[in-house]
Amino acid sequence: MTPRTLPACLSLLLLLLSNPASAATGSSYTANWHTLVPFFLLITLTLGITRWASRRNGSAADYYNAGGGITPLQNGFALAGDYMSASTFLGAVAMQALYGYDSLIYGVGTLVGWPILLFLVAEPLRNLGHYTLSDVVSFRLQKRPVHLLTAANSLVIVLFYLVVQMVGAGKLIQLLFGTPYLFSVGMVGLLVLFYVLVGGMLATTWVQIIKALLILAIGSFLCFMVLKSVGFSGNQLLDRVVHAYPQGLAVLAPSKLIADPIDAISLGVSLIFGMVGLPHILIRFFTVKNGAAARQSAFYATCIIAYFYTLLVVIGAGAAIFVIGNPAFLDAGSQVLIGGNNMAAMHLGTFFGGELFLGVMSAVAFATILAVVAGLTISGASAVSHDIYTHLFNLQKNDPKRELKIFRSASIILIFVALLLSQLVQNLNISFLAGLVFAIAASTNFPMLILSIFWRGLTTRGVVAACLCGLVTSVGLLILGPTIWVGVLGHDTAIFPYSNPALFSMSLAFFAAWVASVTDRSPSAQAERARFDAQHYRSLTGINASNAVAH
Repeated sequence: MTPRTLPACLSLLLLLLSNPASAATGSSYTANWHTLVPFFLLITLTLGITRWASRRNGSAADYYNAGGGITPLQNGFALAGDYMSASTFLGAVAMQALYGYDSLIYGVGTLVGWPILLFLVAEPLRNLGHYTLSDVVSFRLQKRPVHLLTAANSLVIVLFYLVVQMVGAGKLIQLLFGTPYLFSVGMVGLLVLFYVLVGGMLATTWVQIIKALLILAIGSFLCFMVLKSVGFSGNQLLDRVVHAYPQGLAVLAPSKLIADPIDAISLGVSLIFGMVGLPHILIRFFTVKNGAAARQSAFYATCIIAYFYTLLVVIGAGAAIFVIGNPAFLDAGSQVLIGGNNMAAMHLGTFFGGELFLGVMSAVAFATILAVVAGLTISGASAVSHDIYTHLFNLQKNDPKRELKIFRSASIILIFVALLLSQLVQNLNISFLAGLVFAIAASTNFPMLILSIFWRGLTTRGVVAACLCGLVTSVGLLILGPTIWVGVLGHDTAIFPYSNPALFSMSLAFFAAWVASVTDRSPSAQAERARFDAQHYRSLTGINASNAVAH
């Protein structure tokens, strides 16, 4: 795929989305200029950015981390854009509209993770790493096993998250344009591959920045309109929410969504520490020039996301007042929202801005998914080309051209596998996949990252133990829990009583790392502990960080 393919891609996408003969079954909006124009204006803009970025990419580093030339403010917006996915926006609004008070744990939980990135992780991560998380964890440990294990684990996380985003993108296009799911999700894959293969991290960064600005503008408009409708009174807003539900004040009471306190704590652990371990978030800190810039990026991102979640509280209340139960937005003969409950925010946009604003929101939601999928693809492909390929074959010399070819091939394979998996689970409740992503990240990447940076006693054997224990227990407990064992597999009672396993799986991962490390008396373990002082000095000062060795 080259920049010359841009007109063909755009024409093919227009043909597929506007062809009524390919309409899918089920409720959908009619494709008209209100939805088509914003979509193709935004897609044309992002493709133009990709072509611009392609002229500035000359090395593997440009594809991996934009050559480290992104400014802190730009990276802060890109970080926020990478994190503010469509599921964050649409899902959070729908959850608050349906469940009220309890849904705030999702916003508060993930927001709490950002100060951890800001104060503990961002600067050491940039000072110690080069392209991927594996660089940081393996800094003073044995390169080959650590790179292979952490990269494989990151691939698992990336693939699950890719499937979630692909299903969301396919369903959104299917709903808005009536195209079959396979065509819808295929177009997403085609566009993402264009961003990644042609524009690399530079193009992905600017797509994320634009998407972040647009979603903040849309959120600000909806928040303003909701507050205007209640006279900018917080008391009036809550009063309208209470009167929108038959149960009255009970909608503001806790324990409607999560009744068990242990489950609630475990969910909070998953959201807070899982966010710190997401590979596509962590690699963004390698796009700036030094550790200080990484810390500034985290600060800007934290402020932006805090503002965004504040908007969502008001928007969720507005959806409860103006959308839930409104016959104009319900399927005929049912009490289900057109397109499902996750479309509550979209219907609120229609309520205040009409069909044209719905088209703008749809385009931004689509761009949101594209940006997140592009970031995930770069993260996964980097793990294959920079970590797995080099260390699996024990290559001693860095071959940037060969590595870049592996990166491109891995990107294509990742998207293809994600498309196949999304096709298999498109009609299932995939919320457990999103939960699994955060649970795995909290149980594997977070312990490895924190212990490698701050604990002298960590050894290679400890990293291996933490990763394997966290991965097996997080996946295993989720399968044995109510979400999958009862909800998906149809058993009467769950073997593991909690839906969120992170509290237990993360604790076991830390414990496994400690036991494996303190019992390791080998000469290599002693040498790894002795190298901690040099690593600690480098993580704090950043001296020689710009001259980091890639392998």
